[in-house]
Amino acid sequence: MQRIHVIDSHTGGEPTRVVVSGGPELGSGPLAGRAALFRDAFDRHRSAIVNEPRGSDVVVGALLVEPHAPGCSAGVVFFNNVGLLGMCGHGAIGLVATLAHLGRLGAGAHRIDTPVGVVTATLHGDGAVTVANVASHRKTKGARVEVPGIGVVTGDVAWGGNWFFLAELPGEEIGVGNVERLTDVTWRIRRALNDGGFPEVDHVELFGPPRADGAHSRNFVLCPGKAYDRSPCGTGTSAKLACLAADGKLAEGEPWVQESVIGSRFTGRFRWLDRAAGTVIPEVTGTAHVNAEATLLLDERDPFCWGIRGA
Repeated sequence: MQRIHVIDSHTGGEPTRVVVSGGPELGSGPLAGRAALFRDAFDRHRSAIVNEPRGSDVVVGALLVEPHAPGCSAGVVFFNNVGLLGMCGHGAIGLVATLAHLGRLGAGAHRIDTPVGVVTATLHGDGAVTVANVASHRKTKGARVEVPGIGVVTGDVAWGGNWFFLAELPGEEIGVGNVERLTDVTWRIRRALNDGGFPEVDHVELFGPPRADGAHSRNFVLCPGKAYDRSPCGTGTSAKLACLAADGKLAEGEPWVQESVIGSRFTGRFRWLDRAAGTVIPEVTGTAHVNAEATLLLDERDPFCWGIRGA
């Protein structure tokens, strides 16, 4: 019987499951190498932690590890129902809230080592967390893709810690009552993109007008495993900020309030890293709440011990 101690939280409605102890031993060295080892040798642990029957498609896992980069308070490998994630904005906010819950860090700025680079997460006195993300940029402006059953869709391809296709479809309502339709549309878009010259894109982000006062836009984000993000998506907001900066539609340091499909909010800002190259450092602020502590039991006699793959 293997035991894995986890702490669950949600950030704007999107769950994060932090593996505090009992996870696979990945050794030392850079986080990118350890993430590759987790992917190649311990994928069944990933599935057991976040997939049914212990989890669900929407749960994002965060394997807490010792950092490799100097000056970091923690290292983390993010994963979901189908594989690894490069960075995860809501997950980083959830990780900081979890470490604060455990008494492992207090208010102030903390460097977090991830497989795609070091991010800085600042825990504020009111419990909110600001994540200064990895350098983000737009790769392609106005990419056009022919989507079966929909027609030509035009949007931007951008990096915010994961690869995104960002678009507006005026005829699609961004709301929980339209989730099935939005999931179908974005999945079709992703498949067309992957077949049409953008194999790196694994997140699709649609935008529409906000519903709440003070918000600038509302989004729907389809994640790699076909689950939608309940939060406004930290890496997706970062990709959006990179596009806004490149188009001159948002000034450095100016707030951008991003609303999710369920109405939760992140506040984003950016600072230029390299204006000529169009590279920015996005900052995303949100709040996470710890809602469970549990010990997962892995019993080899259980036919679904290692999760239901693709659940």
